[in-house]
Amino acid sequence: MATKTKATVEKIGLHNLVPAPGSHRNPKRLGRGPGSGTGKTSGKGHKGIKARSGHHGHGGGKPRFEGGQMPLTRRVPKRGFTNIFRVEHQVVGFDDLARLPKGAEVTEETLIEAGLIRRGKGPAKILANGDTAKGVTVRGVKMSASARQKIEAAGGRVES
Repeated sequence: MATKTKATVEKIGLHNLVPAPGSHRNPKRLGRGPGSGTGKTSGKGHKGIKARSGHHGHGGGKPRFEGGQMPLTRRVPKRGFTNIFRVEHQVVGFDDLARLPKGAEVTEETLIEAGLIRRGKGPAKILANGDTAKGVTVRGVKMSASARQKIEAAGGRVES
């Protein structure tokens, strides 16, 4: 009577990951004596600019070196600065607020849930482009002065 053995297949995990056979090669160890084949000059020949460090590897010579002429980064005039404290707001228009139900409470979270803004891309700001016929309650969202007037005129409330 022959018994059948069931082959168990182990799940892949961090404990049993190995590279495919033949895919992994040890790095070439340069400058490790004459027996290695790449000792002394480390495969760079004798003297010359290509034997020096910092030059002529893969991808060419020194980055931005233009053969002695004035590099582009120094030829072009520099102007202005970047304000690292600038806050880019995500614009929400009245046309977008029309997607929300009548009398809805408008907060950053409800705008994210409705898909009008994205999380982590800056705070929202409501602008008065278009018309709103709904009375919405806006809580904790920045807005323009004209947007505030239109919301209050439509019967909505603005709470800070």
